Amino acid sequence: MDPPKVHHVAVNSDSGSGDPAQQDDPDTTVTTQDRGFFGQPRMLANLFSIELWERFSFYGMQVIVLIYMYFETTKGGLGIDQGVAAGIVGAYGGSVYLMSILGGWVADRLLGSERTMFVSAVLIMLGHLALALVPAVAGLTAGLILIAVGSGGLKATITNLVGSLYAPGDTRRDAGFSIFYMGINVGGLIGPLLTGLAQKEIGFHVGFGLAAFGMAIGLGQYAWTRRSLPREVHHVPNPLPRSAYPRWIAIAVGSIVVIIAAVLLGWLTPGNLADVVVGLSIIGAIALFAILLASKNITTREHDRVKSFIPMFIGSAAFWALFQQQFTVLTIYSDTRLDRDLSLPFIGSWTMPISWVNSFNPFFIIVLAPVFAALWTKLGHRQPVTPTKFGLGIALMGSAFLLFLPMADVEGVPVLWTGLIMLVATCGELMLSPVGLSLATKLAPQAYPVMMVALFYLSVALGTALSGSLAGFYSEANEVPYFGILGAVTIAIGALMLALAKPIERLMRGAD
Repeated sequence: MDPPKVHHVAVNSDSGSGDPAQQDDPDTTVTTQDRGFFGQPRMLANLFSIELWERFSFYGMQVIVLIYMYFETTKGGLGIDQGVAAGIVGAYGGSVYLMSILGGWVADRLLGSERTMFVSAVLIMLGHLALALVPAVAGLTAGLILIAVGSGGLKATITNLVGSLYAPGDTRRDAGFSIFYMGINVGGLIGPLLTGLAQKEIGFHVGFGLAAFGMAIGLGQYAWTRRSLPREVHHVPNPLPRSAYPRWIAIAVGSIVVIIAAVLLGWLTPGNLADVVVGLSIIGAIALFAILLASKNITTREHDRVKSFIPMFIGSAAFWALFQQQFTVLTIYSDTRLDRDLSLPFIGSWTMPISWVNSFNPFFIIVLAPVFAALWTKLGHRQPVTPTKFGLGIALMGSAFLLFLPMADVEGVPVLWTGLIMLVATCGELMLSPVGLSLATKLAPQAYPVMMVALFYLSVALGTALSGSLAGFYSEANEVPYFGILGAVTIAIGALMLALAKPIERLMRGAD
């Protein structure tokens, strides 16, 4: 459902029990750890909750905001061109991952992980409230900006907070992260179901309001217990010197002025927003790769490892360019091509909400993630190397697009057919997403650990923005070339990755 997140900071506190004596005692061992939540620290329950509700609100909003934009005003929408609306959704999704890099910097240099996460969660809630309460384009603009900035900041920090609950050597850590990751997918599953139903039966703004209410629940519960987190996450790891404040304030103000000027001069428009994010992601990636490869602070082995990540970056971007179209093209497809009229016992004839198809992916993740984990554990050292997993995942994503072709001439496509498509796409996600960020941390030079993580996020940002740009070419009339060409090209990229697996593995120099 979600690209994996990074654990930024290693800390030595024991638990989030709220016991000052326990938190301050450096001799505390794993034998005295808090086990109040299914054998895990009690604070994990609250972090699980805020992540569940944040994903509930994030995906609950994202699956209805596209149709909100392109539906006619008589149906409660804004009447924006469908292709432009899809591009905005793609640009917004890509911006979330760009903002996660900024969020990581703010956490490391200005506020610390905990305060950055809390402020980010508040921004997310305010963004959903703007969508729910402020009418027309003003509410849409304010809402998407606030949510993008807030989601980026939360994404960059909350995993660090989970990691802070465990002392080094605590064997509960992996199980705790598994429970936490389940919150992501439970929220992603129920969010589209409830907000989509509210949108269909009552209206768009009620759906957005439900997303805001869900975020408020998680935020309120977390605010009540946030002081129970270990002390380290309340501190700033690498404070920005006061003398540097004017320079960074000038950079921030200058950036805002440039953006406003670009809008006023017509250089930045809703129609080209996704393309701008694509361009920024490419420029950022080239710059980061150039800095790493030109640096004198990395060894020859690290230099080869950085080079090995270049094809992985391209493959990752290609995967997300198709996968993230579940929020653009698949939503339009659900609106215009699916037979959503159902006959239900005791209810009779009923039309399924458009957004419900977006719950297939988190459902399959919940069911299949343990299966894949057990498979890799069973295979052990015989499991495929990471470039091979990437190649297979990319090829599966391309294959999922080809599955649209048999239904090209069918009027009223069965809903379960999109379930099959998302099953294949989810299998591809499980081959690529869980190992992508982990690989970035393994390949990172010792002098630049964060830059490699930033590169992985840039690959997701690039792919997500591309999903919006590509969606502008989709229409019911050109389904066969659209799905056929994109599917075939992506399968070819996957095949190339498989062919290059051994050379890439050699460049990794044992990091995989």
